[in-house]
Amino acid sequence: MLRCCRAAAAIAAGCAPGSPRGLAMAKSKFEYVRDFEADDTVLPNCWIVVRLDGRNFHRFSEQHEFKKPNDDRALHLMTKCAQTVMQELEDIAIAYGQSDEYSFVFKKKSRWFKRRASKFMTHVVSQFSSSYVFYWKDYFKDQQLLYPPGFDGRIVLYPSNQNLKDYLSWRQADCHINNLYNTVFWMLVQRGGLTPVQAQERLRGTLAGDKNEILFSEFNINYNNEPLMYRKGTVLIWQKINEVITKKIKMPKEDEEKEVEVTRTKTKVVPLHCDIIGDQFWEEYPEILAEDS
Repeated sequence: MLRCCRAAAAIAAGCAPGSPRGLAMAKSKFEYVRDFEADDTVLPNCWIVVRLDGRNFHRFSEQHEFKKPNDDRALHLMTKCAQTVMQELEDIAIAYGQSDEYSFVFKKKSRWFKRRASKFMTHVVSQFSSSYVFYWKDYFKDQQLLYPPGFDGRIVLYPSNQNLKDYLSWRQADCHINNLYNTVFWMLVQRGGLTPVQAQERLRGTLAGDKNEILFSEFNINYNNEPLMYRKGTVLIWQKINEVITKKIKMPKEDEEKEVEVTRTKTKVVPLHCDIIGDQFWEEYPEILAEDS
């Protein structure tokens, strides 16, 4: 369509498309404005991390009546959107998410969009945001989406494998700290009868051990028994999965087709809820950090 428009413009200008004069007319006097575009090519041989966060999600969760302290519907929706991002875009080696944030790690040697930072960030954020709206009804069946959510994004480069592992460890440690606080806070409000202000004051200056003691002694909750998805967040990796499908085939010397089961291997984005701070995860999935993966 765009080519047709350009051809029509060339004809209207009195020159045939493809003619010497037509080629000269292809550039206008306004082309100089492209010189103002900044070069945002990121450094080579670095892991490219795009992290997105929900914009003003405190208000969004209240307006849409999210369950506290954790809403499985919201967490699973976030993961579905992240899986869609990994499937639709190129070169994402691993992703990690918790609460209203997700981090996507692009391979060190990725040449996607010539490593332009703006392309990485805008594609991730737009794909994630549109997926959130598109899949909303699959997870919040009885809750209408009142207004479109917003997400912001940022890009950080990590030159070494250890830098990347430390970044992901930081996000998982943040998940634990936030979830422990929120779990105690909402128990004090929902079951302890405190107001949000009173619960906040009760927890001021407390350490992890203090919060665990409140949960256990006052509400008979062992924090270590809480679902791993809440405590560890969600890790998304690529795995080969065997699928059994039914196919109709025509057997030799038979007129009718026969249904047979066929096993095929597909590479899929798989969610895990596990520790990524220790070495065990990285030893189990060495391909994530492999240079030629």
